Amino acid sequence: MNYEPTVFIVDDDPAVRDSLRWLLESMRLKVATFGSAEEFLKFYTMHMIGCLILDVRMPGMSGLQLQQFLTKQKHSLPILFITGHGDIPMAVRAMQAGAMYFLEKPFEDQVLLDYVHEALTLDHDNQQSRIRLTMIQARIANLTEREREVMDLVIDNHSNKEIATKLGVSIKTVEFHRSHMMDKMHATSLIELVNMAREAAASNE
Repeated sequence: MNYEPTVFIVDDDPAVRDSLRWLLESMRLKVATFGSAEEFLKFYTMHMIGCLILDVRMPGMSGLQLQQFLTKQKHSLPILFITGHGDIPMAVRAMQAGAMYFLEKPFEDQVLLDYVHEALTLDHDNQQSRIRLTMIQARIANLTEREREVMDLVIDNHSNKEIATKLGVSIKTVEFHRSHMMDKMHATSLIELVNMAREAAASNE
């Protein structure tokens, strides 16, 4: 299912939600508003894309607690915090935890719009990276055990002769498995193969 990029607004103040909705929809952005973090979590799934405008202080789950929850669940939705309280330590905590921006009310409309567009661009780029990673992981999973062994040795810069010796097979057998492995990985060069392997390895760290 394809989701349209959405600006999610979570704020317990109806006036703030309405004003932000009007501003963002005037720029033809899709908007969804929620009065609490709990209400947002009932609606949101990890496949949805966009960005999150989040109030810091709310009854129940706070904005920081929602951020921590999303991080633990490995959701990468870019977050823009807004607050009516000048709380520098809280802003530092939010930024250290991965928030893109921390805005104190009142703020300039254009500043918010610029930040939202940056956040949507970031999420689009992240989504493309996730799609690419999923494809790479699927290609690796489709390799036979022998093809995976050959790939690991190729990545370690071993020659076909060295691989044949290590695996106890002929050079022609190595060439056969190497050719099939490169085809399955859709790799046109050793550098491309190494880059894909690094991306897959980094995702497991």
